[in-house]
Amino acid sequence: MTIMKSETVHRSADMVLLPVTLADIEGASARIDGCVSRTPLVRSNSLSNCAGQSVHLKLETHQPIGAFKLRGAMNAILSLDDAQRRRGLVTASTGNHGRAVAYAARELGVPATVCMSSLVPANKVDAIRALGAEVRIVGSSQDDAQEEVERLVEERGLTSIPPFDNVDVVAGQGTIGLEILEDIPDLAAVLVPLSGGGLAGGIAVAIKALRPQACLVGISMERGAAMNASIAAGRPMAVREEETLADSLGGGIGFNNRVTLALCSTLLDDVILLTEHEIAEGIRHAWHQEDLTVEGAGAVGIAAILAKKVEVSGPTAIIVSGANIDPKLHQRIIEGAEA
Repeated sequence: MTIMKSETVHRSADMVLLPVTLADIEGASARIDGCVSRTPLVRSNSLSNCAGQSVHLKLETHQPIGAFKLRGAMNAILSLDDAQRRRGLVTASTGNHGRAVAYAARELGVPATVCMSSLVPANKVDAIRALGAEVRIVGSSQDDAQEEVERLVEERGLTSIPPFDNVDVVAGQGTIGLEILEDIPDLAAVLVPLSGGGLAGGIAVAIKALRPQACLVGISMERGAAMNASIAAGRPMAVREEETLADSLGGGIGFNNRVTLALCSTLLDDVILLTEHEIAEGIRHAWHQEDLTVEGAGAVGIAAILAKKVEVSGPTAIIVSGANIDPKLHQRIIEGAEA
């Protein structure tokens, strides 16, 4: 594994005023307790044999919506005052965040609108509608969907729940890091799906604050990895969105990114990109060896181990971020279809 940062950078990171703190994450943990699941962390014998170290799967697939996004959405919505919630909620999403906002809004009795691009798979769109949210399909990119959010905020006074670049959302996702360290105190590495950086950034804040020697690796797809391009450039970069098995990792990070680029640039040790074939192998392995139905984004950590693109030196946690794959696509992949 090629390390992007030196230990010196991480020692100095303690002096950097990051936009999300351990206290934010601990507060989120208390706030969402009872509203989200504390997900299991299970050892994978097959991946442990492959890596030569103990490898564990953090199964965010066990959340009520089948994905980790409920943590951040619930924390952000519970952090609003009553007036903000009553105005109605709106968000842009590649699928799972919209589902999380729709679920949380239904549980709290407030209306929600979810804006998505035409690239979002139909099964994710249908699941959001089934939760009672208004769905708007706008354009062919996450940026197009975000523009619709901003219009609705301006015209209808709705309250925006950003998908990742928000302190409360990031703090909610960071609660995963607290749970991992409770289960693996001697943690050596975490492999985490990387898109807009809410999940990776939040987990990195928690892990680096409590176990700074642990390595954080963000994993994305080769097709349209916006955060990877932005980290390399030192500023938000636009990338062309393409169809990918890891559809939940699509979209840009926002040209006005205020939270997640700083976190990922400072705290991630490495970023790894995967081919579509490698992601498909991860999905197949999850089904055949782990008895798990996993979407492409949720399989990237598994895929990185299988492809030998990451080497770990001790107990490792892989974030299995979601299970919401189209059933027909999943069937084709596990039967061996090429990506």
